[in-house]
Amino acid sequence: MENIQANGASSGAAYTVQEELLGTPRKLRVLMVGAGASGLNVARQMESHMKNYELQIYEKNEDIGGTWFENRYPGCACDIPSHSYQYTWEPNPEWSTFYSQAGEILEYFRNVATKYQLYKYIRLSHLVTGAVWDEEKGIWNLEIKRISTGEIIHDWGHVLINGCGVLNNWKWPDIPGLHAFKGDLIHSAAWPEDYDYTNKTVAVLGCGSSGVQIVPAIQPDVKSLTTFIRSPTWITAGFAQNHAGPGGSNFEFSEEQKKAFRENPQEYLKYRKDVEGELNVRFRFAIADSKEQADAREYSRNEMTTKLGNDPRLVKALLPDFAVGCRRPTPGNGYLESLTKENVRVVTDTIEKVVPEGIVLSTGEVLNVDSFICATGFDMSFAPRFNLVGREGKCLSEEWKEKPVAYLSLAAADFPNYFMFLGPNAPVGHGSVLPIVEHTTKYLINLMKKMQTQGITAVAPKADAIRDMEIHTTEYMKRTAWATRCRSWFKNGKIDGPVIAVHPGSRIHWFHMLTDVRYEDWDYTYTSNNRFRYLGNGFSVREETGIDTTRYLDDPEKGYNEY
Repeated sequence: MENIQANGASSGAAYTVQEELLGTPRKLRVLMVGAGASGLNVARQMESHMKNYELQIYEKNEDIGGTWFENRYPGCACDIPSHSYQYTWEPNPEWSTFYSQAGEILEYFRNVATKYQLYKYIRLSHLVTGAVWDEEKGIWNLEIKRISTGEIIHDWGHVLINGCGVLNNWKWPDIPGLHAFKGDLIHSAAWPEDYDYTNKTVAVLGCGSSGVQIVPAIQPDVKSLTTFIRSPTWITAGFAQNHAGPGGSNFEFSEEQKKAFRENPQEYLKYRKDVEGELNVRFRFAIADSKEQADAREYSRNEMTTKLGNDPRLVKALLPDFAVGCRRPTPGNGYLESLTKENVRVVTDTIEKVVPEGIVLSTGEVLNVDSFICATGFDMSFAPRFNLVGREGKCLSEEWKEKPVAYLSLAAADFPNYFMFLGPNAPVGHGSVLPIVEHTTKYLINLMKKMQTQGITAVAPKADAIRDMEIHTTEYMKRTAWATRCRSWFKNGKIDGPVIAVHPGSRIHWFHMLTDVRYEDWDYTYTSNNRFRYLGNGFSVREETGIDTTRYLDDPEKGYNEY
């Protein structure tokens, strides 16, 4: 490798013209962790928009799909409308319901991977355990465990992309004696296949999105169900309620509707845009003192009270005093109604400890149960599950021990050529993540193409750019629903923050920010001692045989940035 100079500083070495066309892409080896929604999109879009690259994706599970492969608890579904929870480039008119079940979503991703032959990029059952940056070579060295044999293998790449997702690293609740329980101890994110809960005495801890799906799903079949409401939460038709069923309920699409979607692409696109458009304007209620927030609270209060049968005890236990959106709103189809059933008990007392036969409450009462289901969430520290070591031996988990901070949610200081999907302060609180994934991919591909064609060995965001963004984010969050007092995964399970999971603005705000690229916020390391050596021999790839060299005459207005 030639002399590597940070920011193009001259080393005094003799200069030679590079005998290449301007725009010639150098070979780039890209490694990715995770074959969920992000990994599949990267594979498809690199294939469509990049040249001269190698891509290797490592996936710890036996198949693709990420969270939709791992989560199989009863009632597991998406709280985003089906026709928004899909790639924009692969619309599916065949969704069976307005809110899709996990199995159908997994099948969608499997069909995408098969249709576009993406499995060829993926090594299944391979767990990345470590990654170390080599400054001299400008590469990442990876350590990977082959799960079937336990063998440790190694790989390297110029670029490392983390697509493990946000809600991936689940955790047990911190309750004394939890693992002394002799019954069935289950976490919602590690649900045993074919687990039979019929006629059992069951307790469910957690009233987040997983808990509110599990309770109504198992309630009709269990002998009795005790659910713990540790803190109130808004159960409301928060997303695209005008297109959902009555009260935000789920419904099945008829064969006639699906046929119309199939046969009339423009009408189907209009329907998708209507649903997506409603998702996009919903951000306004995230402003704590807005009219939209007041309207959302009034609507949700009335809806919840009605579904709880006007039961004063349940209304007191469930209705929050914090803003709608402080915790991610969920439609919770059937959840509130299930709490009024005869075989369901709602407990608001705290848990003192767990003993072999059951759960001890702070009142001293012992609840004897056959099964204890913990729907208690994930580790939201944002640090990767593998050991990531960047420049000067810095470990990202240590750097982010107090608070994770990133550049535009997709890169970290002192970790060159390392990119992530849905990192700290991505716009995950109000809409489908798939358009977010697609916009991130576009940004990363354009950055990688810049590396390929401009003689760049390494890119890393500037620390002062990250600092300024953090200051802005912290100040902005004070005006939002997310900053009101509630325990939320937006704040890594804390009540008072800081808000680390959500972007300081709407999804459209974030998309706009990413498309108006600030290349000046990055530090560059070049392959040569002259940053302009990539200009080459004076000719461009746009002059190659078969390329129209007069394209600029076709659209004289093209090239101006939009407001």
